[in-house]
Amino acid sequence: MIRINLLPHRELKRKARQQQIAVLAGIVSFLGIIIIWGIYTIIAGKIEYQNGRNQYLNDQIAILDKEILEIREIKTHIKELLARKQVVETLQNSRAEVVHLLDQLVRLLPDGVYLQSIKQVDRDISLVGYAQSNAWVSTLMRNLESSPWLESALLVEIKSIIVDNMRQNEFNMKIKLKQTLINDHQ
Repeated sequence: MIRINLLPHRELKRKARQQQIAVLAGIVSFLGIIIIWGIYTIIAGKIEYQNGRNQYLNDQIAILDKEILEIREIKTHIKELLARKQVVETLQNSRAEVVHLLDQLVRLLPDGVYLQSIKQVDRDISLVGYAQSNAWVSTLMRNLESSPWLESALLVEIKSIIVDNMRQNEFNMKIKLKQTLINDHQ
């Protein structure tokens, strides 16, 4: 019988298959690396694009924040100007009020009554003075109530004192300026 040694033939086929597997593994590895690199490049591009959009939005937000700050400053300035305007208007109104108040007090003051002090806080006026009798204080209160500029005459205190060896009645009275009439007469 003839014996054929098939070992080298099998070995050659095995080596050929191993080479094919190695080449196939190399091709698959190369394709895998290319695919991974392609996906990485696409994702990196999308990330860079999104970062650019985010930067654009941040820039626009910064611009809008500056504009909002300017608007707040303008609103603050407007409020300050309106407050100044209100103060000027109040001064204009109160300038006429003082004249009307003093005019009314002079006209309505009876002969036997003398004022020592007049104090005004907003619409409230406090009068301190002397009268020769209680009847003169009552007359003053009636006169103040009948005034178109004054209202709510209230006698706080009246007491008898001696001034220059004469008996006098010292009184403390509160009245109010009428708001609506003062603005209507201007």
